[in-house]
Amino acid sequence: MDMFAIVIPDTKPATEYVDGTLVQKVSPKRRHALLQKRLMFAFTAWPQSPGEALPEWRFNFVAPGERFGSLVPDVAILSDAVVAQLGDERAEEPPIAPEIAIEILSADERPGVVAWKTEQYLLGGTRLVINVDAVRCNVSIHTIDGVAVFERDDLLEHEQLPGLRLPLVELFAGL
Repeated sequence: MDMFAIVIPDTKPATEYVDGTLVQKVSPKRRHALLQKRLMFAFTAWPQSPGEALPEWRFNFVAPGERFGSLVPDVAILSDAVVAQLGDERAEEPPIAPEIAIEILSADERPGVVAWKTEQYLLGGTRLVINVDAVRCNVSIHTIDGVAVFERDDLLEHEQLPGLRLPLVELFAGL
């Protein structure tokens, strides 16, 4: 199937192409929106950030073994250098995976969908997938080499995020 033969509806909330099926993202609620805002601010303020942390940015990329993919992470980071290389028009909906993808899980999030999306990001070239569980107040960072889990009282630090120190108690405060 030609990747450009599939039309992704421009809906609010966004529609994603997940495991061969068009799936509308869950409509964000207050907790989700607060986490999204806090994460965007934290990654924007990160001194070694390679680029902007943007919400609900569509990426159309094909992971090995797949025919098409279109995912919209809750927060995505693509380096300024890659954005410049793509050019303004192609950067609107990059034909590549984000360098960092952040997904904020909701209470009714299906574990199979989360696992599939995480795998697709990593196979597609994303170096870090950060899944934030708003219910359990924990964060998992996935790389092609494994996963690290951080609990509410931990300081979020990772070798691939040099200089980022995010107290999760602050991230989850008031939720």
